[in-house]
Amino acid sequence: MIDRPDVIVVARSAIAAAPIAEMQALCDALANSGVAAHTSFAFTEQGEPALRECLSERIDAGAGRIVLVPLLVPREPSFANWIAKALARWRAGDERAWPPVLLAPPPMALPGAGDLLARAVAATHDWPQPPEPVLKAEGSIVPAQKHRMLVCHGAPCTAAGAALVWGHLRNEQARQSLRTVGEGMMSAKSTCLGPCSLAPVVQVWPAGTTYGGVDEAGIDAIIRDHILSGQVAEAYAYPADGRKQRLRKGSA
Repeated sequence: MIDRPDVIVVARSAIAAAPIAEMQALCDALANSGVAAHTSFAFTEQGEPALRECLSERIDAGAGRIVLVPLLVPREPSFANWIAKALARWRAGDERAWPPVLLAPPPMALPGAGDLLARAVAATHDWPQPPEPVLKAEGSIVPAQKHRMLVCHGAPCTAAGAALVWGHLRNEQARQSLRTVGEGMMSAKSTCLGPCSLAPVVQVWPAGTTYGGVDEAGIDAIIRDHILSGQVAEAYAYPADGRKQRLRKGSA
């Protein structure tokens, strides 16, 4: 009999209490099925715990095998590739012995998914419906924060793991209160920023500085040097000189 694995249910993002509770309920139901030695959840984008943190916790706990179950609908074709690259990068920078980390198929790709959706349709009348919205005129505050950090989500950057970069940025933005610290910072996803061969690409405005090969360590450096200290994070910066540039060795 194969030993039961530790299972991490993986979703994109969640920060409010209700979706966090929903993820926990899914883990509890999976635990009650008896297929897993331990169940937990993690996010690839904004939300805690981040996937890397959850993996680290299970490695410290002595997991013999870890299975990632992706709850991503639809799932990008590049998902398996950038998850594999991220796992390899995290493992290379870790002195601990890692157990096998396996990727399960998305539940909606399995036989019976159509029956599950049909059951959802049939249960509509028993499910609480959202109330009618109360429309009222509201004003909007124009953000006073000076810095704007854009994380490219074009195809090459997505394939290079932009979702993990974005998630780490958003988590650090909340953890360090970056909207209100110093000159303040806002963040946003972006379509293609141009230098696709430097993926994942991040730009910081109003300076217009382009950073390439950005991983979690790169985000930390950009926050520390550029956002908080007003200096270019040179290890990840590429000059806007109108010439073709290649990703430097050692970058993500």
